[in-house]
Amino acid sequence: MEFFKIRRDIPFMENALVFNIISFLTFAAAVFFLVTKGLHLSVEFTGGTVMEVGYSQSADVEGVRKTVAGLGFADVQVQNFGTSRDVLIRLPAQKGVSSAQQSEKVLGALKAADPNVQLRRTEFVGPQVGEELATDGLKALGMVVVGIMVYLAFRFEWKFAVAAIIANLHDVVIILGFFAFFQWEFSLAVLAAVLAVLGYSVNESVVIFDRIRENFRRHRKMNTVQVIDNAITSTISRTIITHGSTQIMVLSMLLFGGPTLHYFAMALTIGILFGIYSSVFVAAAIAMWLGIKREDLVKSATKKDEDPADPNAGATV
Repeated sequence: MEFFKIRRDIPFMENALVFNIISFLTFAAAVFFLVTKGLHLSVEFTGGTVMEVGYSQSADVEGVRKTVAGLGFADVQVQNFGTSRDVLIRLPAQKGVSSAQQSEKVLGALKAADPNVQLRRTEFVGPQVGEELATDGLKALGMVVVGIMVYLAFRFEWKFAVAAIIANLHDVVIILGFFAFFQWEFSLAVLAAVLAVLGYSVNESVVIFDRIRENFRRHRKMNTVQVIDNAITSTISRTIITHGSTQIMVLSMLLFGGPTLHYFAMALTIGILFGIYSSVFVAAAIAMWLGIKREDLVKSATKKDEDPADPNAGATV
């Protein structure tokens, strides 16, 4: 499906160096903020108190959130758990205050607003659990990166695999840089969004790489730069349809999903925007600079075109 078709190829690679310099500066800034400010980790990573309370009717989650926040707890997480009458509250650890004291204080405030509220359970999530979650998250990220690289190396060529991984890590680090700079809360939901962006970004790169391979076979008179420009230009309509539809859904979560989905949708929004950018100006450009050429992708086709019985096979004129 195409909403429009561009007749003349857009010279994307003509400005590739400028855009990659901008990308490098943005990447360096993200790394700087990650090192100097660090991520503002949520209760799942740092440890804290987890409470589950029950109401006799549907709970006002926003009202519960305001009540708990009014007690001086920063970055508290409040969400429905199981049914609309059950609420899960995550409180960050406080120095000099035990988990029991935190839960009693919160329960007292909730009972003042609604005497029928009941405490179902309360438990302390220690920093050891948080360390385990962080370690497992990094392992998951590493496995995704390795899997993507192996997949692209088998499907296309190692130069494409290297280009795609650099572009994908570019997206991930920039997302983390935004969270470090603004000190947005980094939770398990955000980690899930980062992993989703990895797969989402590589999908766009694969579409462009596949069109590049097809162009090498179809347009033998084009050089590498012309082939890449044509591949990107011819997939623009598909990019707008796919990413536009996805962004509309993510934007609805960002605007109407409430605090629970806010940072998850924010990470996806940043990832989608930079994923499109990196697939065009980073992945394709790096593949070009690594020296991708027709012979790398159409070796089998070249051999089939030569007739072994023809003494002039492979000769140039």
